[in-house]
Amino acid sequence: MTDQRPPRIAYVVSQYPASSHTFIRREVESLRRHGVDVRTYSIRRPGAAELVAPEDRASAETTRFVLPLGAGALLSAHVAALTRRPGAYLALLRLALRHRAPGLRAALWALFHFAEAVVLARMFAEDRIARVHNHFANAGATVGMMAARLAGLPWSLTLHGISETDYPAGLTLGAKLEQADFAACVSWFGRAQAMRVTAPAHWHKFAVVRCGLDLAAPALAAPVARAEGARRRLVCVARLSAEKGHLGLLEAVAPLDVELTLVGDGPLRGEIDAAVARLGLGARVRFAGRLDEAATLAEIARHDMLVLPSFMEGLPIVLMEAMALGLPVIGSRVAGVPELIEDGQEGLLFRPGDWDDLRRQIARLRDDPALGDRLAVAGRAKVEREFDIAAAVTPLLPRFAAR
Repeated sequence: MTDQRPPRIAYVVSQYPASSHTFIRREVESLRRHGVDVRTYSIRRPGAAELVAPEDRASAETTRFVLPLGAGALLSAHVAALTRRPGAYLALLRLALRHRAPGLRAALWALFHFAEAVVLARMFAEDRIARVHNHFANAGATVGMMAARLAGLPWSLTLHGISETDYPAGLTLGAKLEQADFAACVSWFGRAQAMRVTAPAHWHKFAVVRCGLDLAAPALAAPVARAEGARRRLVCVARLSAEKGHLGLLEAVAPLDVELTLVGDGPLRGEIDAAVARLGLGARVRFAGRLDEAATLAEIARHDMLVLPSFMEGLPIVLMEAMALGLPVIGSRVAGVPELIEDGQEGLLFRPGDWDDLRRQIARLRDDPALGDRLAVAGRAKVEREFDIAAAVTPLLPRFAAR
């Protein structure tokens, strides 16, 4: 008798759940509502800071973790794989040693990835997985790809941002894309980067599949009401790291009569603190720290505009969230951002790294409430039209249904 059950799909991520990757959880939940049987796997177990939100704690309870790994489980998986399929086992080891960056340290990490992949392949067999899908072309994708190879399963991945073309991930991106059944790219810019590192024979496998928001959720069901008058309260939600452009944002706002809230934490906190002091912004810049999804949305809703001054991005979820909440947004003209914001239509764009240009755009929104209102309405409409997760996942459905 033919098995009528839908194929079981493994979603593999380096760390899941994660507070910065809520879009993966939303995608999994939406796929399940569409009848797709998705099981989640994480290479690393998240720490307590990633499990503040109840939705993330619930996701963790149904996720299988490769690490931490006991010696007994590791040895058992490898002995079984070597005994049953010695040729495939040794071929996978050769692949692991080839699919890496140069150097002794990278070779050592390749052996770790090989060890993890064999364990993960055993999990796939135990769970009767029919297809494997990774998010991000990073080390987790290396483990997922190799595990799928050992298990004899089709493998695919989702590409997110320009960091996946940087060192070291960029060294093996082309090889991953050649191995993939298909690649979902969150932006046309990302699809072009996939085309750049592969031969034309592979381009048909690359499809634009947007990340999205659950607009049925109470927090995003309708835009928030706003007080009349000038827009003076700015919020920036981003990890405090160099590529996010916080130091330039401070330069841009210093001469302006505005207040700025920074949501997030990261390695650049000390430099940002010093810049705030140097520019005399202590009374006008507030650090909200790292917040979970619900608290982040509430923080955005308390402000008049959201600014994202990044040097590099993929397709920023935080811009979508602000647009869904009815805030006008300003973003740098990089990667997939112009696909989300048409300048002057759904928000404002500025030249990346040009803080004078950013300052002018902030001043425009501050001084022209009617412009902000018009952009906010159009921004909400754009998210409803193109970035509702219920519709955004539909390109994945026929690909995941294929046996």
